[in-house]
Amino acid sequence: MPSFVFTFHEIKPYTMSLSQSPQPLSWISACYFFFFAILGVLVPYLGVFFEHRGFDAQQIGFLLAILMATRIIAPNIWAAVADKTGMRGQLVKLGSACSAVTFLTFFYHGGFIYLAVSLCIYTFFWNAILAQLEVITLETLGDNSGGYGRIRSFGSLGYLVFVVSMGFGISQWGTEILPFVGLGLFLALFGCSLSLPNTRIVVDKNIDSQPLKIDKGIFWFLLSALLLQMSSGPFYGFFVLYLKQLGYTEFTAGVFVAFGVIAEIVMFMFAPRLIGRYGVKFLLFVSVAMTAVRWLLMAFGAQYMLLLGLSQILHAFTFGLVHASSIQFVHQRFGVRHRSKGQALYASLSFGVGGALGTWLCGFIWGDGSQTWLCWAVAAGCAGLSMLAVLCIPKREQRNDNIQATS
Repeated sequence: MPSFVFTFHEIKPYTMSLSQSPQPLSWISACYFFFFAILGVLVPYLGVFFEHRGFDAQQIGFLLAILMATRIIAPNIWAAVADKTGMRGQLVKLGSACSAVTFLTFFYHGGFIYLAVSLCIYTFFWNAILAQLEVITLETLGDNSGGYGRIRSFGSLGYLVFVVSMGFGISQWGTEILPFVGLGLFLALFGCSLSLPNTRIVVDKNIDSQPLKIDKGIFWFLLSALLLQMSSGPFYGFFVLYLKQLGYTEFTAGVFVAFGVIAEIVMFMFAPRLIGRYGVKFLLFVSVAMTAVRWLLMAFGAQYMLLLGLSQILHAFTFGLVHASSIQFVHQRFGVRHRSKGQALYASLSFGVGGALGTWLCGFIWGDGSQTWLCWAVAAGCAGLSMLAVLCIPKREQRNDNIQATS
């Protein structure tokens, strides 16, 4: 089979250490900030936005499932382009620009089909961004991969700031401010992405290469990630609606979301040390177990502010430690030529397939709103299955990439 020799042009920023390349890392941090600020606006409040426009629970669940489902195909298409051309920075710029343009469709008060098509188009470009940004970050850090948590925490900070401010804004001015805030954040993300270094990989097809292979460890990891994100469906799609049903306001719900993000930021600070000491598999198991406990607290104790607060602290495990461990797992298990594909595969199967199934199932179970607790009980069951999948991950198999890279 033909193989690849990777020749990196103008790639010095991607091989510098954390202390050697402050400018690229600053812009990468800014990209994380605005990318997750957008999620802080859309994830908790898009369901409320759709409800205000007259859609019922099953329609909302379907629309939010589209938001997740496009991650199944789109990231893999963009990853194939990135790994073939090496133009990762350029894809982040293209994705953010096209996302801003297509997000304009949210300003029009269309029907169910209109919004479904709009979400498909907008998220196709949106899904070009994160996987490439993750690869750029880890390649920029090089041997200092422990610095990932510090950079990624800027994303959590962006989510924190805008999930609280958006909750306040909706309480004051209504849900129709969402398109305006979202568009402003997309434009800010595009502006920051313009300063990312441009890279290009030249591929020599005269040398044999190994194709992308999914070993047992990767298979069980991806299955566990899918089940875990499936368990998060009620949180990503219906958390604010659930708290509103229990008597909380949108602003209060936003504060509780922010409380979880603070716990996530703290965990990102400690994640590199924990990963180095305990290893990815053990931390994934503990985190998924904590997630199951969290969803049970949501099912049976969310009416009590103390238990609701405790469940949000566990977000440090549900997302913070899980994500930091998962990114390291993918970066270690996939060779350089397949890293974009690896990150895209992780995103598409977990946040895509898992997130879409979890959100759709939650909308179906929600029904008339009389059995909403059952959504969280089912989520706890999915987390339990994810724990079993983590236990099946074998020890790391040795891999020889046979990669030549020149500067």
